[in-house]
Amino acid sequence: MKLTGQTILITGGASGIGWAFAQRFAERGNTVIICGRREEALQEAKAQIPELITRVADVSLESERIELFNWVMENHPDVNVLVNNAGIQQPLHVLKSAERSSWSELSREIPTNLDAPVHLSLLFAPYFAKKASSAILNVTSGLAFTPLAIAPLYSATKAALHSFTMSLRHQLSDTTVEVIEIAPPAVNTDLGGAGKHTQGEPLDAFADGIFAGLEEGQEEIGYGTSSARLRMSRDDIDTYTAQMYEAMKGQLE
Repeated sequence: MKLTGQTILITGGASGIGWAFAQRFAERGNTVIICGRREEALQEAKAQIPELITRVADVSLESERIELFNWVMENHPDVNVLVNNAGIQQPLHVLKSAERSSWSELSREIPTNLDAPVHLSLLFAPYFAKKASSAILNVTSGLAFTPLAIAPLYSATKAALHSFTMSLRHQLSDTTVEVIEIAPPAVNTDLGGAGKHTQGEPLDAFADGIFAGLEEGQEEIGYGTSSARLRMSRDDIDTYTAQMYEAMKGQLE
């Protein structure tokens, strides 16, 4: 993937992984558009990088995804890279959660983690296919390959997005659109809540590793522990998943 001279839209770009990517794309002279639900967070990001273009959008909502697409088409028609990064994670105890929360609350991960990237890919892909070069980057997770049993919906949405990304890559293989999957391990961000991932990979080191993979032209990019998990055998997946559950099941109490 070419990393300079692009016009790039990043969902969830004001914090965490999206913010780290926005910084690196901006440093390379790209035009970078970030969107997110919180105006305050977007303005804080812009205060640090004034050249960023910001747009408030809740990509979990179909109407706002369509509004975002139409706004980008009207105001930034040179856009040729979509980074589907926005995501949320929450624990789910299958024996207790339904007693404590409504389905709309329990299922928040589905529209954000799956509906949004699939829908935005479908909106942008036909437009990108007419360009000389373009790319769709879907941020999945190492948990797409080795599920975290205490976060079953998160893991399931990322597994579904991995599958969709593979299909998207095949369908667009005869076009100019590159389809790239980024599968992070646990990274030290506020995903799932402040302090939940403090033992994860340092954010800057992770982002630098992903950009090295982009420069090499990789189609599936892991980092740290997620790299090996992209190609694990089924037996190794079962073992790894069981070990993670045993180590973390106390968080469901």
